[in-house]
Amino acid sequence: MNLEKRLYFFVPYNISEIQKGIQAGHAALEYAHKFKDDPDFIDFVEYHKTWIILNGGTTNGRLSINHETGWVANPRIDEDPYLGSLDNIANFLIKNDIPYSLFEEPDLNDALTSVCFLADERVWNYKDYPGFLDYVLKIKMYPEALAAMPAENEVILRMQSEEKLKELFPEYYNEWVQFMGGEKNLFLRELIKGKKLA
Repeated sequence: MNLEKRLYFFVPYNISEIQKGIQAGHAALEYAHKFKDDPDFIDFVEYHKTWIILNGGTTNGRLSINHETGWVANPRIDEDPYLGSLDNIANFLIKNDIPYSLFEEPDLNDALTSVCFLADERVWNYKDYPGFLDYVLKIKMYPEALAAMPAENEVILRMQSEEKLKELFPEYYNEWVQFMGGEKNLFLRELIKGKKLA
């Protein structure tokens, strides 16, 4: 399956527009160095080449990077309120085993200034890869059954939490996770959802 791919970046909100691009470029070079032999990265370089630079919020350099094992972080909590949001994004990628690269700018006291990862279209393409409920309603249900379903049933289903929908349709949920490319893609979808361009 040849999926469209993009390099995603998170950068701090409070650097100049040109610096946002430069910092993303630094992280892209780090990513290329780290994953130069990865077939997905090679496919990205040969056929896709799109970069998406997102607002990563704040960075405060409260962590030091161990380039062999990743960040030094408090493993007992999911989000550290004492870290900048960009630092937490880096931790989320590490904790979810997502291939990533980082860049710390020497001219900004070695502050983290860019986080980079590669994603395929299942992460951002909601038309071909819908959310779970739309997958159930539009892909798994027969069109006749969907047409015959009272409108209020769909409204009630849309009011349910994802946990409740997993309980209602466990087999479909497992199918959907596979269709989406696994838990890592679901994590990345949530990570970029609603984020603004830098």
